[in-house]
Amino acid sequence: MDGHKFEKEKVLIAKCLKNDRMAQKELFMLYKDAMYTVLYRMLGNVEDAEDALQEGFISIFKNLASFRGDGAVGGWMKTICIRIAIKKLNTKTFFSETEDIPDTEIAFDDSLTGEVLEKAILSLDKGYRTVFLMVEVEGYKHKEVAEILDISEGTSKSQLSRAKSILRKKLAKLGY
Repeated sequence: MDGHKFEKEKVLIAKCLKNDRMAQKELFMLYKDAMYTVLYRMLGNVEDAEDALQEGFISIFKNLASFRGDGAVGGWMKTICIRIAIKKLNTKTFFSETEDIPDTEIAFDDSLTGEVLEKAILSLDKGYRTVFLMVEVEGYKHKEVAEILDISEGTSKSQLSRAKSILRKKLAKLGY
């Protein structure tokens, strides 16, 4: 993040901590689309994503004083939103411990559209979709995913591998 944006965010956060409603609205407006996108992809429907977004921002403003400023506020906010989505998905019921499966690259045809890929991802079971999005879309490491989801790294890796395998099969059926 460039220094100017970082300083602007620090000032905005300081104002939010003083309950400045305009600053809170500005922070919400800056991040609502990115947070909604993450939540929608994880939860798979508009209503749940909107509910989680509202719950996420309530939690963000309630806990903003605990933001240490080590990284970008957006990353901190995203972690809060992901944890809320996970709570809504009740992750304890959709992960199973499995053997360590090596991660494999997935290559797609150039004609594949984002809409087709998005639908394929949303059709994945919750566990596969959650890990796939966290690792491949959001850039989390398996160790981080394991900590956030309270699963082993091996389970994270196997869920990702299976998600990619299922996506390959689904997309192959569609001719990609």
